[in-house]
Amino acid sequence: MPQDPSTAPETQYPLKVQAIRSQGNRPKLYVYIPIPLAAAIGLNPGDSVQWELLDRNELHLIRLTPSRPSTRQRSRSKH
Repeated sequence: MPQDPSTAPETQYPLKVQAIRSQGNRPKLYVYIPIPLAAAIGLNPGDSVQWELLDRNELHLIRLTPSRPSTRQRSRSKH
């Protein structure tokens, strides 16, 4: 049965690129990842990632180090 769109989890997170300006330095551009999106993909502070340019309108975020699963797997006992 299809999920009601009004109760579906958010899958799009519009945001603006921010510029940080330090005195005497060129501005640096930052993109922040919203917490719900980071949680959905298991991204944590300090994780190593890199961007891959697919075309002028699309970037691909690549995790450089695999993340640990955030849930425990249950072992199945054979009784």
